[in-house]
Amino acid sequence: MPHIALMISGQPDAALTRSVAAAIADLTVEVLGKPRELIALTLQYLDPAQWIIDGHPLSDSGRNAFQLDISITDETNTKAEKARYLAQVYARMEALIGNLHPTSYIHVIDARAAAYGYGGLTQERRYQLSAR
Repeated sequence: MPHIALMISGQPDAALTRSVAAAIADLTVEVLGKPRELIALTLQYLDPAQWIIDGHPLSDSGRNAFQLDISITDETNTKAEKARYLAQVYARMEALIGNLHPTSYIHVIDARAAAYGYGGLTQERRYQLSAR
């Protein structure tokens, strides 16, 4: 765990994709304590003309934006850890893509253990098996 879905304004850029994926994985390990080998990240680019904030496309302002959704198992991180993650992800994305619009969202999704998992097992089932 976890799964991360990231959208960035702009045109596809292989070097940026690698840099962003590495940075987000590093923060997910360092701040949230998630195992690197279980981090799955999907990244999409969206044309700035199609990214609208306050009724105006980013292409009009020349700004950049991103949206990151990360699904984690509920009750595995504290409020403080999640707040630190949001702050550090935003700062890292500002450094990587620059000229960041402040209306760039990060959503930490606390998914119930009985409704979330990978490899055909829920996190709840994994917990039950490990407790034996």
